[in-house]
Amino acid sequence: MWTRSLLPIPWIGLVAITMSCGDNRESPSENDSDIGMDTEDAISRARTFGDPLPCASPDERTRFAAGKEEFAAIEGVSDGLGPVFNDTSCGNCHSSPALGGGSNTVETRFGTVANGKFDPLARLGGSLIQTTGIGTAGDCNFKGEQVPPEATVSAGRRTTPLFGLGLVDALAESTLIELRDFEAKYFPRQAGALNHVRDIKNNRTAVGRFGWKNQVPNLHQFSGDAYVNEMGITSPEFPVDNCPQGDCDSLARCNPAPGIDDDGEDVQKFFDFMTFLAPPPTLSLDASAKHGRTLFNDVGCSSCHVASLTTARNASRALSRVTFHPYSDFLLHDMGAAGDGITQDEASGVLMRTAPLWGLRKVTLFLHDGSATSVEQAIAKHLGQGSDARDAFARLGARDRQDVLTFLNTL
Repeated sequence: MWTRSLLPIPWIGLVAITMSCGDNRESPSENDSDIGMDTEDAISRARTFGDPLPCASPDERTRFAAGKEEFAAIEGVSDGLGPVFNDTSCGNCHSSPALGGGSNTVETRFGTVANGKFDPLARLGGSLIQTTGIGTAGDCNFKGEQVPPEATVSAGRRTTPLFGLGLVDALAESTLIELRDFEAKYFPRQAGALNHVRDIKNNRTAVGRFGWKNQVPNLHQFSGDAYVNEMGITSPEFPVDNCPQGDCDSLARCNPAPGIDDDGEDVQKFFDFMTFLAPPPTLSLDASAKHGRTLFNDVGCSSCHVASLTTARNASRALSRVTFHPYSDFLLHDMGAAGDGITQDEASGVLMRTAPLWGLRKVTLFLHDGSATSVEQAIAKHLGQGSDARDAFARLGARDRQDVLTFLNTL
């Protein structure tokens, strides 16, 4: 379920600016008027970046705390770190403005295009660069990777915040499909697309929702994917180490920690931490921000940056039928030359996931590659399906543009 504000469609209501706890009754009716609502203003109980979800149970808060501790822990070679990696802890990159946030760390992906098809150059360590090696192990010396000369495509990927991702994970897959269909009908010039990817645990094809290309279908898989690709630590869903710069022979001969490094316990803890990590707290809207919110919709930003979504029924009250406000449709959009040139599954080089805008006031680098240093600059760099909204924003008067920025600074 989703809500777009101020649209000329009668069954779509005005956007709320608070997140409410869910309703997980045994047999909820689709016609219930209180779906996604609660008597308490839940956001008032999550005033700080990095808080757990306001309706999390005592057991869920305990799991959140244990996951948070593991998320901040430093890994070593004895834990399975490497042989190549990007950092020694999840928390080193996901740190701003609190643990679980983002950072200005920009990683590199590369590849090439041959006969019109993208090649991630996996044989040369692609597509993700691991910048650091563990050094000497046996008769091998594992060094950080570099973009090889064979690569014709290289792109930055900014580290994104993890706040509220448990709610995104709790969305019904049908909600994303319906969003795609809705946009195709009412906003065909800006309509989003899906990326169908492999759900490892359930051995099926699923709709992706995480990562800059929606290349990951669920939060548990997102945890294991990051563990092996960012720290080189294998787990049951990701049992194979990355071959450093594609050198699988050295890996086979000198890997100091062959086999599965984590039995799944750490991945589960990362999952628990992210699942119950609350969305960013919002600020109150003054007259300027309220006007800016109206203009945000009027110029077309809300075509992709959808204000409100509602989770499906869930065993956890903290995640069940919760209305939240990410300002994203979590779909892929054609950004033209502003894309990253990297293909992952069905997400071609021009397709990028709509970045959620919640927490934007704490971000200092913008767009997928961190190439924009202000919100205005990021808007100006929108191409492809973002061009119409970019141009409409540019046509606003200086005071109106500032009101939009004031509104965004409340998210």
